[in-house]
Amino acid sequence: MANALRVGSVISLYSLRNTRPHLPLLSNATRFRSKFPFFTLSSSPNPSGYPPFRTLSSSSASTDEAMTTETITSDNASGEADNSIKDAAGLLDMRVGRILRAWKHDEADSLYVEEVDIGEPEPRIICSGLVKYIPLENLQGKKVIVLSNLKPRNMRGVKSCGMLMAASDAKHENVELLFPPEEATPGERIWFGTEDEKDNQPDAATPNQLQKKKIWELVQPHLKTDTSCIAMLGEHVMRTSVGSVACQSLQNANIS
Repeated sequence: MANALRVGSVISLYSLRNTRPHLPLLSNATRFRSKFPFFTLSSSPNPSGYPPFRTLSSSSASTDEAMTTETITSDNASGEADNSIKDAAGLLDMRVGRILRAWKHDEADSLYVEEVDIGEPEPRIICSGLVKYIPLENLQGKKVIVLSNLKPRNMRGVKSCGMLMAASDAKHENVELLFPPEEATPGERIWFGTEDEKDNQPDAATPNQLQKKKIWELVQPHLKTDTSCIAMLGEHVMRTSVGSVACQSLQNANIS
């Protein structure tokens, strides 16, 4: 029996010396998470009996939310800028006109002088630098679009009271006048937008206001023709009560 006790003691002593303590499961999870921070071990019940391989961390969701917020903010800012340009364009006094008579300027080879009916008691006198681009005979009797609330300018001895609106290509090698539908009445005011917006036009700015606030300089870069040669302010059509304004053939052209 003594031998049995000695054997038992030896076995117990051997077991105590050679048994390694078990590391807690939590420490393993902690080491795993420190190496792979984008994975999280879940203790939630799983019908399969196995823990889920990974779950999306909250940092990914936060990044997606931030990107969505940034996109919405950018879209809102873009929409506000578009409305601001459209409001500024509403201060321009663009009118349907008809050229009654045109001739070459006596003191400037590049200028025509036109008498234009825009529905006022007397025709406007306007100087245009179109000699290089449009034959004189093509101006006589033509329906045009006139920016009428610019301050008058003295152009080689002739007081010019307005500007004929025209489209031009990027190199300014080709220039075409904008024109309304033939049925449009001289003096009708032009607007940008839908047909329903005709009656909501604000009062036009005075020539002094237009110059002081640089309204034309703000709006002009946003005026272009589309692929159908229709005059546009961004996505807003330039309109008369009987149809849109256009040029003859210049697509995606600048308007000034």
